[in-house]
Amino acid sequence: MQASPARDHRPTPNQRGPDAAVLVRRAQAGDQEAFGSLYHQHVDRIFGLCLRLTADRDAATQLTQDAFVRAWQNIASFRGDSLFLTWLHRLTVNVVLDHRRSERRRLTHQIDVGEDNEMEYLAVVHPAPIGARQDLEKAIAGLPSGARAMFVLHEIEGYRLREIAEMSGVAVGTVKAQLHRARRLLREVLK
Repeated sequence: MQASPARDHRPTPNQRGPDAAVLVRRAQAGDQEAFGSLYHQHVDRIFGLCLRLTADRDAATQLTQDAFVRAWQNIASFRGDSLFLTWLHRLTVNVVLDHRRSERRRLTHQIDVGEDNEMEYLAVVHPAPIGARQDLEKAIAGLPSGARAMFVLHEIEGYRLREIAEMSGVAVGTVKAQLHRARRLLREVLK
């Protein structure tokens, strides 16, 4: 029986060593192998972000791939002002939000939702049975998509309200309202 390789040699998400900078420069020059190394260093974290934002494993898998495709297409735009992971993280959030907007447009054409055209209000929270084993991740996954996205971006990923508003293309007040809604629904589910 062969032992699985240790993962201790992988850089931490916030590590900024010469290896990361070299890989980015090589990838910017078109080196697919260097980009593959960047992919392997960050794929788990990006998948986790997509999963938290979508609460759907299949969608998260697809969006993770979409994020890395977009990263490859736009790697030349990475200037190095921040960590590569920070740039990739923001790009991924935009991929997920773009997907969400696209889905909303598709659903809007299929369903007449009334004057305000807000699909999120049609979503229903199906909480898991309340008890000592209530899982916060399941509760977050049960939130309506807009409230879940705002909660994850603000409370888990640490984005500021203004940053979320800019990424989402909505007003700061909308972000605050969705965040309030998420917190209220989570309190109801977790009490």
